[in-house]
Amino acid sequence: MSLLKTIRLSLLPCLMLHWIGHAEEPERAGALFHESFDDAAVDQRGWYDGKVVRIVPNAKSGSCIEYEWTDTSGTVTGSSAKRHLFEPREEIFIRYYLRLSKGWGWSGRNYHPHLTHFMTTENAKWAGPAASHLTLYIEPVNGKLRLAAQDIQNKNTPHGLTQGPLKGGYNGTLWDSAEELFTDDAWHCVEAHFKLNTLDLKGGKPNADGIVRGWFDGKLVIDHTGVILRSTDFPNMKFNQFLMAPYFGPGLLPHAQKLWIDEMVVSTKRIGPLTSDRSPARRS
Repeated sequence: MSLLKTIRLSLLPCLMLHWIGHAEEPERAGALFHESFDDAAVDQRGWYDGKVVRIVPNAKSGSCIEYEWTDTSGTVTGSSAKRHLFEPREEIFIRYYLRLSKGWGWSGRNYHPHLTHFMTTENAKWAGPAASHLTLYIEPVNGKLRLAAQDIQNKNTPHGLTQGPLKGGYNGTLWDSAEELFTDDAWHCVEAHFKLNTLDLKGGKPNADGIVRGWFDGKLVIDHTGVILRSTDFPNMKFNQFLMAPYFGPGLLPHAQKLWIDEMVVSTKRIGPLTSDRSPARRS
């Protein structure tokens, strides 16, 4: 055997490992931003807001960001709420991996914890998510995947609220998976797709053609078309901000616990799970 052939054969395992590692992530066509949380310098990659970032190993891939509740006060520690702006779009997709700590406890109510959100160009880059012209929610609630929307700030606009009447100062439309999905402490792939409805500006009415979809580990578990997310008061509304802010309201946290987030992509197209997680039977 020639020396050159011997060298080629000895390098083959390394080349295969390199190829396999890069093949695990599908092509990020249409990606507006992506974040693997491999180090704490996330602000250098466009994130802003809170300054504390805790990066830990034992991630889905490399390292990940950790959020922790150390007692039942409900105040999250470990990492701060973080935001990321992106090019304004009327249709948006997100994919990230989420892991809840062993023995994870829920609030005991039909709400909380809040987790991740999209906001729009109708609110400023520092606006709070709780009372906006439109905030979208991607979060686990009582074991189910929940997608939701509220537009509390529109109560005095000409065409009013689109996400139901205010009850106790809040409103919202909820879209939950039929089954409980978050039942263990494993990594799970969470995906969501939101598309703003079009508008009949001459008639002064919204068209019921918006989209809300969610996937869990590659399986479509939430699928709603004919959705209204905005009124004709906001013809220029577009999604332009992502907010990651895990939160339990006062008195709703059952015990100390943690969660981890990894391999996030915000895109104009569906990205899907990492290749190693995909199987034809689970993709929709």
